[in-house]
Amino acid sequence: MESFSTSMDLVQFIGKLGDLKDEHYHMTLAFNAMMELLIEKGLVTRQELEHKTAELNQLMTGSPYPMA
Repeated sequence: MESFSTSMDLVQFIGKLGDLKDEHYHMTLAFNAMMELLIEKGLVTRQELEHKTAELNQLMTGSPYPMA
């Protein structure tokens, strides 16, 4: 941990990381609630969401460079 000039810098960094984890949890919870509401209201099916998720995941995990 040589990149931290003081122990206090390290404590502040760890605190910020904890805050980010908390924020991530709340954003994920809100996202899941919205998805469930869309399904309950019949605006989208679970299968459509699963298909779109797989499609986007493929785009994100694929090579950023097209194969010619």
